Amino acid sequence: MGKMKVYDYLNAKLVFFLDVESKDDALTQIVDKTVAGINLPEGERFKKAIFDREKIVSTGIGMGVAIPHAKLTAYDDFFISVAILKTGIEWNALDGTPVRLIFLIGGPDDKQTEYLKILSSLTGVLRDEELRKNLIGASSGKEVMSLFELL
Repeated sequence: MGKMKVYDYLNAKLVFFLDVESKDDALTQIVDKTVAGINLPEGERFKKAIFDREKIVSTGIGMGVAIPHAKLTAYDDFFISVAILKTGIEWNALDGTPVRLIFLIGGPDDKQTEYLKILSSLTGVLRDEELRKNLIGASSGKEVMSLFELL
């Protein structure tokens, strides 16, 4: 299978630029726009799963990044949506940093290994401060895609 590339799971249609004031707003918008963007089935169930997980444990991993995720039997493949926030919002992150970048992962609930590989690739590349700065400064889905293309 080779190295897991985050790029392979991204889609320029699933890159959103949000001006929101709360975590709930951000989650609602990224899920709703994802559902609309790729005609995602079981959108309400997906949203509920995302919110339920967030209640249990914050998905703010630090560095201004949050990675909410949910897996449903209805899904065959993984996808990643990206939201770039105009201003940082409070996310109860481990390091207390407000979140500016959200990576929403959805996919099938029976491919745990693939899921963990995606998650570790994503957190790995996001440790690069330069990449995070460039993402926050991006102005189009294409630009976001090209930042991941060479990783």
